[in-house]
Amino acid sequence: MRSKVLVIGSNSFSGASFVHYLLEQGEAVIGTSRSPEPHRAFLPYRWHDKADRFTFYNYDLNRDLDEIMALVRKERPAVVVNFAAQSMVAESWKNPDHWFMTNVVSTVRLHERLRHCDFLEKYVHVTTPEVYGSTSGFIKEDTVFNPSTPYAVSRAAADMSLRTFFDAYKFPVVFTRAANVYGPGQQLYRIIPRTILFILLGRKLQLHGGGHSRRSFIHMNDVSNATWRVALEGEAGNTYHISTDEIVTVRELVERICAKLGADFTTCVEVVGERLGKDAAYMLDSSKLRQALGWRDEVPLEQGLDDCIAWVKTNLESLKTGPFDYLHKP
Repeated sequence: MRSKVLVIGSNSFSGASFVHYLLEQGEAVIGTSRSPEPHRAFLPYRWHDKADRFTFYNYDLNRDLDEIMALVRKERPAVVVNFAAQSMVAESWKNPDHWFMTNVVSTVRLHERLRHCDFLEKYVHVTTPEVYGSTSGFIKEDTVFNPSTPYAVSRAAADMSLRTFFDAYKFPVVFTRAANVYGPGQQLYRIIPRTILFILLGRKLQLHGGGHSRRSFIHMNDVSNATWRVALEGEAGNTYHISTDEIVTVRELVERICAKLGADFTTCVEVVGERLGKDAAYMLDSSKLRQALGWRDEVPLEQGLDDCIAWVKTNLESLKTGPFDYLHKP
């Protein structure tokens, strides 16, 4: 019998989508998150007919580490995938200590406990391209860190700490970095679901800095596939970029959504000032993942946007009640 997989941060968009993917692969999964399960519309694994193979525990990494570790010792997962993090960039300037507590202190405490689990075969640390700062051209995994926000600094600190754990203890960590993940079930404050929802509701969308930032948007299905490949076949101590080669500006993205919904960009959008510390571009070279593990992205942006539009329309009655903005939890 295959060991269960533990997903920390299973209520996050990426975590819940990854659980859904694992269930499709026939895996048995346990998950922990600091918040109770949200509405079913935001939990892709609850759309699955094999959801009974998933067990959820409402454990907070900051407050319930003993309970999380008791669960680890009981279930003895061979693979742990950690999506848990304070992840909003702009808001990290307001309470940076909250970001450092979750993303550094509590995360390092978890790693220190996990390194003593001799049954652990792979720990997948889901991190971020924010650690590189704004990039010029496509960058590889050995790019020097240059974080520009409290969020990015906190993630870089945990990444560097894990590097020392690998060097000193051979802790079986692999790192993944994905750029601008999207898909059905994503939180409404993210640009793609927010744009779709606001157009359908006749609300004005604020476009920071005119939307000139360049991004490589990747569908969560492709990210989940890559993450599982890295978990099973990735070489410990290595980092793997998960990205597409298609680059669009945020403005172009919004224009595409407007066109799909028959909306006029100029009447739907209000240009506002840029966010503090926002990086201009993330362009990740994913050739290592493609060549070493045989991965390739399969969901083009046009198809992915159609997926998201269908999800919003299907769940419109539930989604239109909000909240539409990020709600910070310390």
